[in-house]
Amino acid sequence: MKPQIWFLTGSQHLYGPETLDQVAAQSGQIQQTLTAGGLSAELIGKPVLTDSAAIRDVMLAANADPACIGVVAWMHTFSPAKMWITGLDALRKPLLHLHTQLNASLPWASIDMDFMNLNQAAHGDREFGYIQSRLGVARKTVAGHTSDPEVVRRIDGWIRAATGAQHLRTLKLARFGDNMRDVAVTEGDKVEAELRFGVSVNTYGVNDLVAVVDAADDAAVDALVGEYADAYELAPELRKDGARHDALRYAARIEAGLRQFLTEGGFGAFTTNFEDLGGLRQLPGLAVQRLMADGYGFGGEGDWKTSALLAAVKAMGTGTGRGTSFMEDYTYHFGPGEPKILGAHMLEVCPSIAAARPSCEIHPLGIGNREDPVRLVFDAGAGPAVVIGMADMGDRFRLVANTVEVTPPDEPLPNLPVARAVWKPAPSLSTSAESWLTAGGPHHTVLTQAVGVEPLRDFAQMVQTELLVIDENTTTHDFADRVRWNQAYYRQFPR
Repeated sequence: MKPQIWFLTGSQHLYGPETLDQVAAQSGQIQQTLTAGGLSAELIGKPVLTDSAAIRDVMLAANADPACIGVVAWMHTFSPAKMWITGLDALRKPLLHLHTQLNASLPWASIDMDFMNLNQAAHGDREFGYIQSRLGVARKTVAGHTSDPEVVRRIDGWIRAATGAQHLRTLKLARFGDNMRDVAVTEGDKVEAELRFGVSVNTYGVNDLVAVVDAADDAAVDALVGEYADAYELAPELRKDGARHDALRYAARIEAGLRQFLTEGGFGAFTTNFEDLGGLRQLPGLAVQRLMADGYGFGGEGDWKTSALLAAVKAMGTGTGRGTSFMEDYTYHFGPGEPKILGAHMLEVCPSIAAARPSCEIHPLGIGNREDPVRLVFDAGAGPAVVIGMADMGDRFRLVANTVEVTPPDEPLPNLPVARAVWKPAPSLSTSAESWLTAGGPHHTVLTQAVGVEPLRDFAQMVQTELLVIDENTTTHDFADRVRWNQAYYRQFPR
């Protein structure tokens, strides 16, 4: 079921019932044009708004309706903005101000004052823009004709951001064990996170999960093993007649039990920690990869912030056909050729970013002190992407994002038995790395080919969180200045 965006049209009684009927009809045409352009939410039109009581009522109704993830407002004619004050003040859902009009071009030969009075969004939206600024209302503004694909693309990007913000507000996250010992950046304030984002983060003993894994139904395990054989290139030793087939069955048992635990608890994200595996015989690898592919958030070593961020970005990218994964900057290629970053993790990279059919393999793992874990091995598909990280700065959370270009590896990686991604960061490896370190960005990240920078900016505004972007225009000096300016801003204007 698609989420809903409510479409509000502003006018006033001054124009009379006949004109208001025209406004309503033309508002319907605008909705149809936007819907035909392809939106990831259902656009729900509301009656034309002409007084403060109706405006306040519809804003309160939007707040109360869980299906509504945001509101688009357009002033078709002139809507005196004082009537919007109490409604805007009450609104708690994301707001997009659409600045458009029905006609793309002016009817030069026939235009008269009747036309001018009806088609005056250029007038009415300026009144609306003023009152939003006067009240300090956070919103996105999109100007242009609704037949323009770029206008529809930007609106849909905002809708996707609202989808991610809504998902985060209702997200439950299960931590199996605590953070990796002595690691700083994966720590954070879970109380502030629930206040800021809505995500509920709680810890469960690993053996609570183990009990469910051990009790997993054999038929469910059999079904998963069959799925693996159909979906992936199984290593010979993992096949039904192979010497390590039991390890594959145990990996399937982990997946069956983990899915059951998350489903029954209503969790949309989780973490694991190789230092705290309890009675698990393998570090979960294949199960984590497949759950991420189904939209679950994940963070390694107890990193709940990255897990929550991944769940939100996964929700934002739903239906794009492009992937998003948990990621970690591992090592650099400084040359010859273009400098690049090799990203990977011990096991847990999502197959939604795979360039080709993954291989399902088993290899030793030098940490965790458990049996060899099963995992999917692949290279990430090439194309533009964004790498995003979240850090707790003590007085606030900070998002850091870097635009990158994922590339094939320069050479094959026959001895690296994990899934991986290679990318060129903008504007260069040195500037990107220096800026990321200046920002205090984390080593665990989310790599997405499904969500661009503009929706991420919208998302950051919706969740009232600082965002620092590293892109082709970044210089280290300007970036350092921005970090300092942001520090002053957030001290002056706390949450």
